[in-house]
Amino acid sequence: MLKAIQILGCSSGFISQRLKKPHSGNGFSLISSKTSYNSTPKSLSFRVIRMLSSPSQSNSDAPSSSSSSVAVHLAGNVRKIKFCQWCGGPAKHEIPDGEEKIRAICTFCGKIAYQNPKMVVGCLIEHDRKILLCKRNIEPSFGLWTLPAGYLEIGESAAEGAIRETWEEASAEVEVISPFAQLDIPLIGQTYVIFLAKLKKPQFSPGPESSECCLFELDDIPFDSLAFSSIFVTLNLYIEDVKSGKVKFHYGTINKRLGTGPSDIRAFTLDYHLQV
Repeated sequence: MLKAIQILGCSSGFISQRLKKPHSGNGFSLISSKTSYNSTPKSLSFRVIRMLSSPSQSNSDAPSSSSSSVAVHLAGNVRKIKFCQWCGGPAKHEIPDGEEKIRAICTFCGKIAYQNPKMVVGCLIEHDRKILLCKRNIEPSFGLWTLPAGYLEIGESAAEGAIRETWEEASAEVEVISPFAQLDIPLIGQTYVIFLAKLKKPQFSPGPESSECCLFELDDIPFDSLAFSSIFVTLNLYIEDVKSGKVKFHYGTINKRLGTGPSDIRAFTLDYHLQV
């Protein structure tokens, strides 16, 4: 259950929001009380939404903006790279000349192994004012609900990947309408791109990675049984858009808390940068 949400504005605009009763116990609910811009309505507005979870978690668990950047710098898995992927030589871990981060450097051939984030793409499918969710039949988060989504593959666009993942997980043919949300998760090196989509045919069934597929009324979305923080945020943003009468595009950064397990999907802060 959220205890507080802190909103900060920047020079490009001011946005203030207030807490309201959480939607169906999901612990995440905002209602806009004032919105004004210094320029056009589509100008960038930076907002920080700080979420403080249950009473068992102290406020000190939520990293500040400064500690978060340090945590991300140290949280990479570069030290897991023991050998060179090109020649097989042993790797050392140090900061190369002219750079600022620790890298895995081959002690034989001198090549540097660079690690890059992975992109996860998926679809938020609305049908008859219901949302299609899949119950995961694999780890991580076995038995929990998610939007159909997965890793983008080489050779496909983000939208093509989202369509493919929807077919693989829900055996559903969809048409992408528009991008809905981009959510960066620096701590685990992932970026989520979620598209609004609609069913081409009112037919779906579980794929190999799903045990169930179901259309949920917005009031019946199982927020206590969601698989990932990204899905938790995406669904809440969508619900708030539906309430406001306008579905928008959202961009933000999910800052996962250090020292929490993958099952604690609410242990994060959300830096909310853009809403168009």
